[in-house]
Amino acid sequence: MPLTCIGLSHHTAPVEVRERHAFPASRMAEALVALRDYEAVTEAVMLQTCGRLEIYAELSDYESGVGQIKSFLTNFRHGTTGYDIESYLYTRLGHQAVEHLFRVCTGLDSMLIGEAEILGQVKEAYVAATQADSLGRTLHRLFREAIAAGKIARAKTHIGSESVSIATAAVEAARVRLGTLEGKSVLVVGAGKMGRAAVKRLRQEGAARVIVTNRTLARSRELIEEAGFGEALEMPELSDALAVADVVVASTGASHFVLDEKRVSDAMTLRPQRPLFIVDIAVPRDVDPAVAQVDNVALVDVDGLKSVVNERLESRREAIPAVEKIVAEHVERFESWYRSRATLPVIARLTQKAEAIRAKEVERLLARCPNMSERERVLVTGMSMTIVSKLLHSVILKIRNKAIVDRAEALSHARVLDELFELNIEGTVADSLLAMTSDGH
Repeated sequence: MPLTCIGLSHHTAPVEVRERHAFPASRMAEALVALRDYEAVTEAVMLQTCGRLEIYAELSDYESGVGQIKSFLTNFRHGTTGYDIESYLYTRLGHQAVEHLFRVCTGLDSMLIGEAEILGQVKEAYVAATQADSLGRTLHRLFREAIAAGKIARAKTHIGSESVSIATAAVEAARVRLGTLEGKSVLVVGAGKMGRAAVKRLRQEGAARVIVTNRTLARSRELIEEAGFGEALEMPELSDALAVADVVVASTGASHFVLDEKRVSDAMTLRPQRPLFIVDIAVPRDVDPAVAQVDNVALVDVDGLKSVVNERLESRREAIPAVEKIVAEHVERFESWYRSRATLPVIARLTQKAEAIRAKEVERLLARCPNMSERERVLVTGMSMTIVSKLLHSVILKIRNKAIVDRAEALSHARVLDELFELNIEGTVADSLLAMTSDGH
């Protein structure tokens, strides 16, 4: 199976590496088009979250395709990194790549097991690839199946129990740090999905004041109106908001630091006796790591959140065996489809030829019997279609099933059908089946 997944994640790369390879949403289409133009890459989807950057691709050749994707990750946009990116990358081929995507969608591979955001992020990656025309039949089917598995896992198990996501984990980290958020002032920097989730959770935690600031004031106001809670400030007022906040949750999509050491230090001079706790859940990071050196300031980034909420995920861990069973079932279903698809050319050509013969002979019969009623014509046509369908049904079913369990024998059957019925597609079918056999999957 010439499918691959190449990427880096929270398992293999720290946040300072992941942020160097994050693609702005505005350049995702450009990146997908660039990927599609590599000779060995026939289809591609790029999945980017705060915890991972992964490229799923169908390749015409493993060796050259993997090399081309790694070249893309090294050179596209990033320039010199000062480190060897390959030391952080993982490559999954064939079955491993398929299984990995299903584990991602069901939350088994997330930084926080079963996190709520990942399924939506996979859907967004699928839509982006569709819009960029980098998605073909294989990845279309793969991602639809993986998204379906993610929905089933959350509906039938406790993998999504407890309201723990990256955004809610940030609020939980603040509550643990301060003991309670009741009566506290919280500054939320960023009005996207993470910011919205944080504001909702802050209201539940009893925060006295929530200030939302964003690059566009309209987005902040929209969030506040939707939540029915908080107040919106323009980004230039960020320093003033820092001076009154007990907690900061930062989650913008900026490609640069929104909070640097000077801005935070200046704000702290206005409240020297009050500590400030900052949780940065953005990738790339919103907060300069040097901010942690400012007196009375504590800083946690997205990689530091896992330990804070780990003890709350016990019910999710208990669901892992059930979710792994769902993953296995969906992986097998996809791979059965993938193996059987090589028989589609011979099935299609056989069906087309049979239909052409049927239609021609019915037309000749009806021409010789001009006095037949319309009902009789319909009955004759229907009967001819039924005969052809029943005659081909067992042949089609057997060759499709044979491709799933024994590709070599399926290839032999395809060649026999090609020769007996003069379908003239032997090369296409042989190449397809041999390619599936040669990759060892």
